[in-house]
Amino acid sequence: MAYDLRPFLTAVEAIIASHRLAPGQYRRWNGPDPRAAVGGGIKHTPRDLGPNEYGIADAANLLYTLGRFPQESSDRDAWITALRGRQHPTTGLFEEATHHPIHTTAHCIAALELFDAVPAHPVRALLEHATPAGIVRFLEALDWRENPWNHSHRGAGLYVALALTGAPDRATAEAYFGWLWNQADPATGLWRVNCVAPLPHSGGTTRFPHLAGTFHYLFNLEYAHQPLRYPAALVDTCLQMVEADPFALGQSVGFAEIDWVYCLNRGLRQSGHRFGEAQTALRTFAEKYIPFLTSLDPATHDGLNDLHCLFGAVCCLAELQAALPGELITDRPLKLVLDRRPFI
Repeated sequence: MAYDLRPFLTAVEAIIASHRLAPGQYRRWNGPDPRAAVGGGIKHTPRDLGPNEYGIADAANLLYTLGRFPQESSDRDAWITALRGRQHPTTGLFEEATHHPIHTTAHCIAALELFDAVPAHPVRALLEHATPAGIVRFLEALDWRENPWNHSHRGAGLYVALALTGAPDRATAEAYFGWLWNQADPATGLWRVNCVAPLPHSGGTTRFPHLAGTFHYLFNLEYAHQPLRYPAALVDTCLQMVEADPFALGQSVGFAEIDWVYCLNRGLRQSGHRFGEAQTALRTFAEKYIPFLTSLDPATHDGLNDLHCLFGAVCCLAELQAALPGELITDRPLKLVLDRRPFI
């Protein structure tokens, strides 16, 4: 089945434009969190409605994905200046309320890379980990059992922040990827071995947080042209998730969907394992996800008007377009930023 994404992508361009505050300056959200008004005792972080790290970075990420990246040098210079201006000059970190500083730092540095630029200052706060022993010690200290998704932002982001600024030497990079090779779980293809037991979710249990964590390390492997140790097992895990796992996919605007699609498609590329079943699963997912996205009101839907969440959804469409040739119609081929540099 073919899907014409052109009307939806035109709406995405309009959403991006509505977040523009000045050249290179974008807000992540256009309004306050509607959930905060509902109450119910749940605390929601107040939204920053001014220029925001994820607004600036993801406007650039989205335009790159759409094939609409700024070409004029004045536009590009304004974006570079805006991103560089968010960096703390002493620590070298980028900080924002909704994510760990390593995630924000890696995300902003990765956006700068689209402009062939680097941050204004070294990532001084992370340089202690830029040794073989330091980077392994950092990975060992992460919570792989109970919080693999959130902590993968740190384990993947550290490598990205160092690699895109030229900080790690060859020995440090080899130590990083060697540790990941040795710690891959042979039964599931996930990270970390002996740490991938299902976690509580909606009255049941799910392995999805481990898959989402694995996604972040996988795009680093793909960037560095490093092999997955157990790609066939990863394909099996992805297929099992759509067959029996309670974690709902294709019903939200965010990053969970790109996590699953990318892991399945990249595991498939490296193994060819269960190719027909994997293609069927991707098509079945597209049949659910694309109508969901295109049914939303771009003018009012809160998820679509969060540039960071919108970026995750458009990344998923880009990977689906590559995985299902000829089935997702666009004027310009979508360009997944992960095929240029790591981190989303």
